[in-house]
Amino acid sequence: MRRRASILPKLLVALAFLVVLAEPIAAQWGRGYRTRRVPPRGPEEAAQRGEFTFCRLQYYQVRSEWLGTGWTTDYPDGDRNLPFRLSQLTTTDIARDERNDPFHAVVTATDPGLYACPFLFASDVGTIGFTEIEVVRLRDYLMKGGFLWADDFWGNYAWSNWTAQMAKVLPGYEIVELPQDHVLFHTLYDVDSIPQIPSIQYWRQSGRVGTSERGSESATPTLHGIMDESGRLMVIMTHNTDIADGWEREGEDDRFFFLFSPNAYAIGVNVIMYMMTH
Repeated sequence: MRRRASILPKLLVALAFLVVLAEPIAAQWGRGYRTRRVPPRGPEEAAQRGEFTFCRLQYYQVRSEWLGTGWTTDYPDGDRNLPFRLSQLTTTDIARDERNDPFHAVVTATDPGLYACPFLFASDVGTIGFTEIEVVRLRDYLMKGGFLWADDFWGNYAWSNWTAQMAKVLPGYEIVELPQDHVLFHTLYDVDSIPQIPSIQYWRQSGRVGTSERGSESATPTLHGIMDESGRLMVIMTHNTDIADGWEREGEDDRFFFLFSPNAYAIGVNVIMYMMTH
């Protein structure tokens, strides 16, 4: 089994310091706003300002997965927390809304605003079923420089469903496991392996010790990608792990935060920095 990415001392200290500030992110984005759903918003406003916007893919769900909720999985808190931490841990300018909160957008594959999103995130992707027009639009988006991160899908069936969908979007392109010396693992933080982060619900149900949501079938978290002819990653997929729960749930449980959130943010920051520089 792969080792979980080690707790990164500098990042852990930085995040722990932020948590004890007068108005920590845990208070801003954790319990206080966890149940507040925000209306889907397009990316055009933020794109005009040239700032980083977290864009989420809204898709049609053709099947269900235990503990998943389709495209809304880890939404909206994960979509707000990662950009907020990115702005604290790096010098990256993030898009903000009229309340000065991190601006995040929701787009469909057929939305013209998709092309204003260089970064696109999708959760619970083992439940996706793309239509023919969505396949065409996503292919065009990715070939023109777009980037898609698929997260939070567990076990063999979800993997088969997702990879079958991607075979339609990018036929002839190979899905490869990224080697440990790939720049994505070292863009800003050195990460020695992909952490296995469970949903907080599963973790609590397991007595706060379990991380593999499908038992032995999902024991090994992996990071795979699809590259274009130049070697640029167009798609990455974090399988047998729920990276975004480390962002979404960071304010709900101190132990969950210290076990999982620093590694979740290390991966998240690295991915965004890679996307912005390649």
